[in-house]
Amino acid sequence: MNAPITPYPPSEPYASGYLDVGDGHRLYWERAGTPGAQPAVFLHGGPGAGFSPAHRRLFDPQGYDVLFFDQRGAGRSTPAASLEANTTDHLVADIEALRRDIMGVDRWLVFGGSWGSTLALAYAQAHVERVDALILRGIFTATQSELDWFYRSGVDQVFPDKWEHFIEAIAPAERGDLLQAYRRRLQHGDAATQLAAARAWCRFEDEVSTLVFQPEDEAGDDAEADLRNLAIARIENHYFSNGCFLRDQQLLHEAHRLAKVPAVIVHGRYDMPCPAKYAWALHRAWPEAEFHLVEAAGHAYRETGVFERLLQATARFARRADRTSGAGGSGTG
Repeated sequence: MNAPITPYPPSEPYASGYLDVGDGHRLYWERAGTPGAQPAVFLHGGPGAGFSPAHRRLFDPQGYDVLFFDQRGAGRSTPAASLEANTTDHLVADIEALRRDIMGVDRWLVFGGSWGSTLALAYAQAHVERVDALILRGIFTATQSELDWFYRSGVDQVFPDKWEHFIEAIAPAERGDLLQAYRRRLQHGDAATQLAAARAWCRFEDEVSTLVFQPEDEAGDDAEADLRNLAIARIENHYFSNGCFLRDQQLLHEAHRLAKVPAVIVHGRYDMPCPAKYAWALHRAWPEAEFHLVEAAGHAYRETGVFERLLQATARFARRADRTSGAGGSGTG
């Protein structure tokens, strides 16, 4: 048998800062790994979730120079939970600005999970000349049928108890257009109403994202956790209410643009938020990409089988620094 695959050891960023991208937004970013090694960018899920230190453990610190950043309104980026000038086109432009102004590289590997897979596809299709390779996990192509599955006709059939608890927490009398009912509570004039709705949604997402629910370290109901929940809930509702600012099936129709880009797709067969049907549709539209449908796995990147495949993928594309060349990139912000 092969030896078990373990995550890379914890590492600290060697540079961090903020990038002003206009429209009042400043993006918090960190670089981890080794200057001059394979450049990469990590696109977190959500929308609105932000990245965590645990994500660094997906990358060999000797083989990568990885940029991690919080998308508009998420994590430590400012203003927090902001919906102004916050669309997929804005985020794609932000990624390109980070490549140019912070990393200072011509090409890089793009790693995206869940909503990050959506964003990675949108970015790569718009800037294919800037992409060395793609690693995608938990595919979400933002089609109307995927949005309907989550909010209208899907997840509730598998998790009726948890769905009912969510409905009762945010809109017990409104079971029609749930997205709009939920939106009204997230935009409510009473802060306590906003937070209650945000907490209910984040708890529901966590519960349906793994086969066996295993919450990560929780900060409780302190101000930082509340702000994180509000950012996730408000920004995700904003994107989902607007079809993620993409044409229906846009990412599938444009997948042929990526035929020459080395790519690995990893997806859990029992992924509830992002059903495997859509990962399979992407695979059919983009047969050149290596596709792994992992048995006995759900949505979360940390699930057994999914995590191992992701580590194998990052190991494949790792490249150590050329000691005869400069580090490259700015390292400041």
